[in-house]
Amino acid sequence: MKKIITLVTLSLILWSCGGDKQEASLEAVLNSKNTKDIATKRQELVDQQQNIQQQLKQIDEALAEINPDKNVPLITTFKAKTEEFNHYVELQGNVTTKQNLVLTPEMSGILTSVYVKEGDKVRKGQLLALVDDGGLSQQKAQLQIQADLAKTTYERQKRLWDQKIGSEIQFLQAKSTYDGQMAALNQINQQLAKTRITAPFSGEIDDVITEQGSVVGAGQTPIMRIVNLNDMYIETEVPERYLANISNDSKVEVNFPVLNETVQAKVRQTGNYINPSNRTFKIEIEVPKTEKQIKPNLTARLKINDYTNKEAILIPQNIISENADGEQYIYILEDKENNKAVAKQVIIETGETQGDVIEILSGLKNNDEIIQEGARSVKEGQTVKIIN
Repeated sequence: MKKIITLVTLSLILWSCGGDKQEASLEAVLNSKNTKDIATKRQELVDQQQNIQQQLKQIDEALAEINPDKNVPLITTFKAKTEEFNHYVELQGNVTTKQNLVLTPEMSGILTSVYVKEGDKVRKGQLLALVDDGGLSQQKAQLQIQADLAKTTYERQKRLWDQKIGSEIQFLQAKSTYDGQMAALNQINQQLAKTRITAPFSGEIDDVITEQGSVVGAGQTPIMRIVNLNDMYIETEVPERYLANISNDSKVEVNFPVLNETVQAKVRQTGNYINPSNRTFKIEIEVPKTEKQIKPNLTARLKINDYTNKEAILIPQNIISENADGEQYIYILEDKENNKAVAKQVIIETGETQGDVIEILSGLKNNDEIIQEGARSVKEGQTVKIIN
């Protein structure tokens, strides 16, 4: 301390005694316009500057001896704790249903009748619309008369044959005629059935597309859409690398951006086929119950739980460094005393990441005190000061 006071005092004396004189002398030299005198004066000032810098260095060294904490890095820490870690695959899916169908006619002709309107609830098998049969009804009436006659002839011939009256060939001819008429009648009934458009399942008429009186083509003209919202699900495609980690009953967090609602659900089915064009497989997720109405083709954001560690140690990713060998490391504290400790470098092995944190598989144990702020400015074995 005495050494510092002496140096400071000496500097002040030199400055106070010689300041005005040096300033005046400098002005005189500059006014002289003499190159040699000005150069000599410049060298004197450079020598004085170097002398002052040397004195300042001595002062700094003395202060460092008195205050050894001056260059000790200031750091903050946190303790490693085991906790449950859930990793999620984030994807996008669409709400769909297997019972969402646009009905088309099986026979071409004029759409003579439409028996329902949009919003109507219908049951399976209910008649929804009718296409003109093109004269099939009249043909059926004629066939029915012929079939009735053939039936009567057959029944009488059978009674005679049972009594051993008449020839066998007459009985067989009557039976053949009757069977042929019934087959023809059955065939025309099948043709007539194609003029009827019925509900393939119970549901709701969402849209009547073609108006009554329009000409429709078999298998081409859309007549109406029927939808059943009781069996909806969310479908999405998952990259094949997650095949082993996602299975039936995997937990899913479902967010509907349009409805501003997030609900919990599960995977109900995983596909057994990997699409070779994009290397994905399909999964179906049950549509959870919600107060807001969910409709087919609604977009959903999915967070699928593909990995869980019940006792994971998580740390911020930004405190991890990497050495020349490609190994990842962080610093922990050892030899802690009061608010000082020694930084120790530990090599770690990392696992999955989620947001800003990363899972540590090895290198750390529970309650290890880890350097957080200042982690990138410390060195192995360096004394640090904790300012938590």
